[in-house]
Amino acid sequence: MSASRVFVARLAGCTVFDPAGDRLGKVRDVLVVYRNNRSPRVVGLIVEVPGKRRVFLSIGRVTSIGSGQIITTGFINVRRFGQRGGEVRVIAELLGRKVLFNDGTGEATIEDVAIEADGAGDWQVTQLFVRRPKLGSSPFAKGTTEFAAWAEVTEKTTAGQAQSAEQLIATYSELKPADLASTLLDLPQARMLEVAGELPDARLADALEEMPESEQVEILSQLDDDRAADVLDQMQPDDAADLIAQLSDERGEKLLTLMQPEEADDVRMLLSYGPDTAGGLMTTEPIIVSADATVAEGLALIRRHELAPALGAAIFVTLPPYEPPTGRYLGIVHFQRMLRYPPHERLGTLLDTGLDPVTADTSAAEVSRILASYNLVSVPVVDDNHRLVGVVTIDDVLDYLLPDDWRSHDDDDAPTKRVPNRFAQALAAEPIATKATLRGLRRRIGNGTQQPG
Repeated sequence: MSASRVFVARLAGCTVFDPAGDRLGKVRDVLVVYRNNRSPRVVGLIVEVPGKRRVFLSIGRVTSIGSGQIITTGFINVRRFGQRGGEVRVIAELLGRKVLFNDGTGEATIEDVAIEADGAGDWQVTQLFVRRPKLGSSPFAKGTTEFAAWAEVTEKTTAGQAQSAEQLIATYSELKPADLASTLLDLPQARMLEVAGELPDARLADALEEMPESEQVEILSQLDDDRAADVLDQMQPDDAADLIAQLSDERGEKLLTLMQPEEADDVRMLLSYGPDTAGGLMTTEPIIVSADATVAEGLALIRRHELAPALGAAIFVTLPPYEPPTGRYLGIVHFQRMLRYPPHERLGTLLDTGLDPVTADTSAAEVSRILASYNLVSVPVVDDNHRLVGVVTIDDVLDYLLPDDWRSHDDDDAPTKRVPNRFAQALAAEPIATKATLRGLRRRIGNGTQQPG
């Protein structure tokens, strides 16, 4: 087996391949068991396979570790991973723990763990990369780092107790929001709440947007009102509105009072609409420009890295003001059409006026039919005065149509999928149209198409 010594934090996110070179998943953690008077033994890897399911891969089935990839024998049990008593996840539970040096020179914090294979092919923890407490009062000062053999230190906390989340957060810093949310949900509850509490506001907001409502409420309930309001400020208005709607009226109103006024106003407006309407599904942060804006300016706005792909598929043109509710809505310009014209072309000459906007009280079923029928990924929403108030995107509709537990659903968790009442009612009322709509939406996702205009 290649690579006799490997640092666990560097394994996070490494791709796992079978002998034929086909990708099986990504490493999310390393599982060890403690032994009396000996260093912990590695029993396997926790691997995330397609569908965001975490499964166990025995270390005995790993044939090579190196160059940022892991090769296996090709056999993986796809049953969802369940942690057993005595097992410890290195990244989730060991990094950040305090240790005491047996020579009496003080304590340190574990920042990484080295695992090493012996001659028989078994892996064990051999070294710890630790950081001593900082010296002096400077906020920029850091303690010295060093390597320590497992036998040279003793854990200050026992297995399962809470430890600093700082190193764990650093390890997960490059994860996409959906992967971060999945990783947090896979932690023991106490650890999940601890890590969530120490995440930066924007990072926690991204993760909350990808979580089921029950976990969102659970995490938010552990935050004080000021911190909770700061996190809600960082969320997309429609996601923040959905979350606040799950809270008690008293706390929801208090958090709205503490939020930034402009963010709170958007959320209040969204809360005023029914959940089964375009107003209840829409987001209030599309790209909005004047008719005099050029193709070059429009493409520059679409290139912003923080913009969701569905919102970057089109630009909406209105009269001033350009914040919802805008001036009179004029039309939509699809990004594909912009690519066909020179940079100096005015967007007002490229409007797709054949697409009628919907009103805020349009039913969710009707919005989904429009998206599917016209190969769209977004549709504008206007008020009675024809002012743009928001945009419903395809991901908003899918969030509405899919089962409430779609983020965590496993086909082997239950014999049948649970269909939410709101969708069951729509299906009963219009079965043929709704089934056709779902097929159309699935094609949009599969092909990544958008009406070119």
